[in-house]
Amino acid sequence: MTLLTTQNRISDLFSQKSERLLNVYFTAGFPNLVDTVPILRGLQAAGVDLVEIGMPYSDPVADGETIQQSNGKALENGMSLKKLFTQLADCRQEGITVPILLMGYINPVLQFGVENFCRKCQEVGVDGVILPDLPLDLFLFDYAETFRRYGILNVHLITPQTSEARIRLIDEESEGFIYMVSSASITGSVKGVSDTMETYFKRIQAMNLRNPRLIGFGINNHETFDMASQYANGAIVGSAFIRHLDEKGISPDTIRAFVQTIRA
Repeated sequence: MTLLTTQNRISDLFSQKSERLLNVYFTAGFPNLVDTVPILRGLQAAGVDLVEIGMPYSDPVADGETIQQSNGKALENGMSLKKLFTQLADCRQEGITVPILLMGYINPVLQFGVENFCRKCQEVGVDGVILPDLPLDLFLFDYAETFRRYGILNVHLITPQTSEARIRLIDEESEGFIYMVSSASITGSVKGVSDTMETYFKRIQAMNLRNPRLIGFGINNHETFDMASQYANGAIVGSAFIRHLDEKGISPDTIRAFVQTIRA
């Protein structure tokens, strides 16, 4: 694979920081259609390292009830890929510097057009994407060159069931970081870190992969963030933050309080 030659905020971040990185996910257009950029600003002000913005989809099969409901509400609010790119259009000019990833499913991207999608990501300052239902082989064969041309990283996932050979291939073909799914479950359903998960974390750590790793699924408080950070470069919080937005709102103070409970 030909590596990117352009600067990317995700790659730059990992070159500067290697421990206890916090990546927070939220769904674009939730709780309200106009909340996307205010939440992004609040997360940056609270000191998160990366932000994942969910692209709402009508059938988010890998997600649990919390994120499914946020997807449904966002779609009801009128969120779409076109609307999301419009909302993000000026964020870089207006002081947003945190790396941004778009997280979602391949179908809306295909409907939007892959090249058009990558072009818009580049235009608005999106640094990478996470598309769990896009197989690595299909990405490499059909889309990798387009993503590289526009400087957009595609972050690949591994799970406890991924073979060592497959993990090595993903590591070879990845840039930015690898998303370590903590268990073979949906988002928001994992309660704490089990012995099985810890064994998996240790196994991946011992492989000495080239790319940094962030652990997601089940990271919902300081204890789980701390545990994940012992075995990877940091962790990803999603469902817990969606619940927080639903219950506490989107003010900078409430967002900061949430981030502090994770990092404390």
